[in-house]
Amino acid sequence: MRRALGAALAVAVLSACRPATPSRTLLFLDRSPAALIGGLSWAPDPDSSRLLAWDGALRFASGFTSNRLATPVAVSALGSRLLVSERTGEAVVFDTRGNSIREWDPADPADVYAAAGDRVASVRSPYAVQFAPEPDTAPLIRMLDTLGHVVGRIGTIHVPAVPFLTELVNAGAVTMDGSGAVYFAPLARDEIRKYDATGALRWTASRGRFAEETDPALVTPRAGAITARYAVVNIAVTIGPDGKLYVLGGDDSAATRLRVDVLDTASGTIVAVRELAANETAVILNPDGQLETQSAESLLARAPRHERYPFGPRFTLADLRGDTVRFADFAGKVLLVNFWASWCDPCREEFPRMAELYRQLSGRDFAIVAISDDVDLGKMLDFVKQFRPPFQVLVGGGHMREAYHYRGLPYSVLVDRRGRVIERIFGFGGDAEFAKLRATIANEVRVQ
Repeated sequence: MRRALGAALAVAVLSACRPATPSRTLLFLDRSPAALIGGLSWAPDPDSSRLLAWDGALRFASGFTSNRLATPVAVSALGSRLLVSERTGEAVVFDTRGNSIREWDPADPADVYAAAGDRVASVRSPYAVQFAPEPDTAPLIRMLDTLGHVVGRIGTIHVPAVPFLTELVNAGAVTMDGSGAVYFAPLARDEIRKYDATGALRWTASRGRFAEETDPALVTPRAGAITARYAVVNIAVTIGPDGKLYVLGGDDSAATRLRVDVLDTASGTIVAVRELAANETAVILNPDGQLETQSAESLLARAPRHERYPFGPRFTLADLRGDTVRFADFAGKVLLVNFWASWCDPCREEFPRMAELYRQLSGRDFAIVAISDDVDLGKMLDFVKQFRPPFQVLVGGGHMREAYHYRGLPYSVLVDRRGRVIERIFGFGGDAEFAKLRATIANEVRVQ
């Protein structure tokens, strides 16, 4: 479970009536690449489901959240627009005022994107690796147009001895430069590649971390969960305003220590290395072409907490008896709107906790409404019969994801008495997260 506080849909750009200051460019915020658009450095804030921007003096300048943002992990400039990669692999294009232009689903279980001009590069995401086999004819990199349609392919994947590790072996970070060249840095391999605009391999660079490269190994612990043993090498890449390639990677196998390697894009030569301390989680390029660092927390702290925004769209749906239930029926109450489906295993874990939460707080101006996204009404009813929830269940009919743009189930939205979003909740995080949610609700129902 991940919780994101409600925030205003868009934040006004700060006044431009300030003296000119030396321009600094944010390259990486935590483990995500930033993008320079219109003189502002834009970066994702995944924990708060928003995008934020800082000016050349690293003052907070702009930002927004959206119901189309869940866990943004990377941002790239698509002309004057923002191309955002979601952790679950979707691409969403926004203008800098927070208006959603378009989005598309990933070709792989999860992808991450970079853009230059009217071309977009798509690779398997290093942020959400899944165990999945693929044929050895699958492309390493897909080239897309600005609508998300595949228009070309670069390279082919490497299939390891254990096919279920194929996604892991071929996941990585990607960026592009103004010439249309694509730079790919595998998550679990010590190499960085440059492909030109035609797809031809121009160079391969290495830090020399390993005497011999080996594929990740499959590990089966006693509990039976399948995991993999591998070294985290590359995490994120970006092209700086100086034209150099900046690569954020692990300085140890588990990436508990990080480093930034700076490469000459013409030759692939590593021209500088910066090892990062634990609190150096924002990497910045100063006007002299030197790297500076701050803590990501210090930059995020400059962004204001925003006003709550209205929940929407406001539903009108049937309950299990066929009666119409409207969002307006809950006016004056604190409301937890939960989206679920019978095929969602985490939903089965979550329902008993929601029932307990409802019994504890339902007499205190608090309600829960659980909206099923099942297409099969019979399976939905079987689920309800099994768990017998004490709160209202509504029939979404398989149309809820299209309406509310959530990335996975379960998904919940906590709404205040005035119909405004307090926070959005992604996934199921167990008893500890439900204890935090209960405290939030208990505090909210005390507010008249």
